[in-house]
Amino acid sequence: MTTNKIRILLIEDNRLLREGISELLKKQPDMNVVTTVGNGENILALIDKQKPSVVLLDLGLRSQNSLHIVKLVKKDFSEIKIIVMDLIPLQADIFEFVQAGVSGFMLKDISVAEFLKTIRSVMEGTQVLPPHLTGSLFSQIVEHAINGLSPGKLNESIMMTKRERQVIALIADGNTNKEIAQKLHLSTYTVKSHVHNILEKLALNTRVQIAKHAHLSDQYKTAMDTTSLIDE
Repeated sequence: MTTNKIRILLIEDNRLLREGISELLKKQPDMNVVTTVGNGENILALIDKQKPSVVLLDLGLRSQNSLHIVKLVKKDFSEIKIIVMDLIPLQADIFEFVQAGVSGFMLKDISVAEFLKTIRSVMEGTQVLPPHLTGSLFSQIVEHAINGLSPGKLNESIMMTKRERQVIALIADGNTNKEIAQKLHLSTYTVKSHVHNILEKLALNTRVQIAKHAHLSDQYKTAMDTTSLIDE
């Protein structure tokens, strides 16, 4: 029965991709594409008319702010599930979108099977994230975003040893691994190991990102004042 089908509204500004996704979804016995559009203009009136249960949204709309669209939709239609599509969403984007009420993220290069599975999983109440961001950090992102906490509070909840906090503070001051090793009386290899662990915990890729993280967080400002360093 059509009443039991997942009613989908697709917002994608790439016409070829929009038509391809639409055709794929129409072939699914449990899905019904109620409409497809190239932008989020008049989105509230459209939702009110078509009554979708899921909105598939391109994160990188050229003409509009996708995050703004999410906030508009969730304000007036909180029960609607929103799934964002992107090539490689950034951690900061994911935090903001989840906090705004998004239920899932899909990479545009995932398989058809994963694409369909994501839609069905979100409809069942599951929070679905990109594979490269799943794990303990992402669980924290989801939990804190839902609770309305800021990225700063999220960062504070990520467990860092005293030594790692010192290394972060020194990176933020522009020190190289060799300079950090000299200041903390460690081997360069040990410092490299700490940097690797820090990148893993924060889901970052570069030292520059670590420095930016430190400058945005208050918890590292007094790290170098700590003289007792039992934790390694």
